[in-house]
Amino acid sequence: MALAHAWSVALFGVDGRMVEIEADIGAGIPRTIVVGLPDAALNEAKDRVRAAVRNSGEAWPKQQIMIALSPAAIPKRGSGYDLAMACVVLAAADVVPGERLRTTVLIGELALDGRVRDVRGVLPCLVAARRAGLKSAVVPVSCLPEAALVHDIEVRGAAELRNVLHWLRGADDALERPPPPTYAAMEKSPDLADVVGQPEARWALEVAAAGGHHLLLVGPPGTGKTMLARRLPGLLPPLTEEQALEVTAIHSISGTLKPEAPLITTPPFVSPHHSTSVAALVGGGVGLAKPGGISRAHRGVVFLDEACEFSSDRLDSLRTALEEGEIRLGRRDGVVCYPARFQLVLATNPCPCAPPRDVDCSCLPHVRRRYLARLSGPLLDRVDLRIQMRPLTAMSIVDITPEPTSVVRDRVLKARDRARQRWADYGWATNAEVPGPVLRREFALPRSATHLLDRSLEKGSLTGRGADRCLRVAWTLSDLEDLDRPQADQVSAALEFRDRRPT
Repeated sequence: MALAHAWSVALFGVDGRMVEIEADIGAGIPRTIVVGLPDAALNEAKDRVRAAVRNSGEAWPKQQIMIALSPAAIPKRGSGYDLAMACVVLAAADVVPGERLRTTVLIGELALDGRVRDVRGVLPCLVAARRAGLKSAVVPVSCLPEAALVHDIEVRGAAELRNVLHWLRGADDALERPPPPTYAAMEKSPDLADVVGQPEARWALEVAAAGGHHLLLVGPPGTGKTMLARRLPGLLPPLTEEQALEVTAIHSISGTLKPEAPLITTPPFVSPHHSTSVAALVGGGVGLAKPGGISRAHRGVVFLDEACEFSSDRLDSLRTALEEGEIRLGRRDGVVCYPARFQLVLATNPCPCAPPRDVDCSCLPHVRRRYLARLSGPLLDRVDLRIQMRPLTAMSIVDITPEPTSVVRDRVLKARDRARQRWADYGWATNAEVPGPVLRREFALPRSATHLLDRSLEKGSLTGRGADRCLRVAWTLSDLEDLDRPQADQVSAALEFRDRRPT
């Protein structure tokens, strides 16, 4: 056979596209040519593959070899095509049969001695292969736990190239079967009972958890802003199976999965340093953009501690993702879209000197204004809950036992269940996901309940987006109070959360 076909996958964001790899062996000067928009790493694959084949005890064809990757117009990146290229060349040379290659996707990088090394993005690659109708897959042994998460496709693991060649020749036991699926144990979250005082902030954290709302905490150092933020994931429900696969796919592309427990079942928590770059925060890179911190926090929490220390361009880069739940990044080789539906928690001091009490502040008024101005109006307009925290005034408050996480979490789960049942026909899970037009038209509240919003809109102290977000918070408050729909009290409380601008 002078021509053979095999399958691999190209990743664009979290979406995989099938790549047909063809090998043609013909007359001419002995050399290997790779066509189909390969990048530098893929163009070097012909040398790695040749050495791996030779060190696996097979002969590399001493003829001209043309390897084509189709569709040719799609850029191909990375070293995950090595295994498929080696097999298709040997199949074209009649060294191994090519029957199994027609229904199998092969993913893996080859070492010079023939070992099969792991690659990123195995999970979304196999999801694409299953969608394309392929029946089996061969992946590196180290990626088997991750690959086993994809159902309805037969997955096998290869430690060396020679194992794959034996399998192609009919030895069914040459490749390893996936182990039973393992799940990460629920990490013990810090308990909310550790936070002393701050009843308003604790209540805002509960509302944020129940409705999926964004939160801003402003106050002097040592008042518990960071402690509260780090306890938010413990109030959130575990991820559903669909959500877990979404989050796991992103972490697979980022290379942050743990082999011993690849499926992420708890909401992730990402807390970047204020010196982080825009690319690290929202995603970026050369060629095709890679996921950033906000995508790794998909279905979880992004916590920006000392938010006013972040430069304005970093903070404002979050605005589109906060509104749409995804981030689109255009680079030289194309535009990719990563999911980024997260809860944002901002914590900041009221001024650069940050004294324990406001009366001791030594900052000039314009310095204080410039410091807080990094939280721009458009960004704050997307933050539903704003809390001004106060310092503790007496140690006797320690004698009061705060509610633990378990008690608050029970209320949060009940409120989320009410919201999920209400929006089930629309495909939304939380109140924060509901578009404003739906709340204003199909779930409109009586004028007696919204008159405060109307007055704020007339005075210009509230934007249209802000009014929609007040309605979402009001629905969350009604869910927490086990009401069928918000009343004037819930709308008023939601508006009060927004009226607290950082000062």
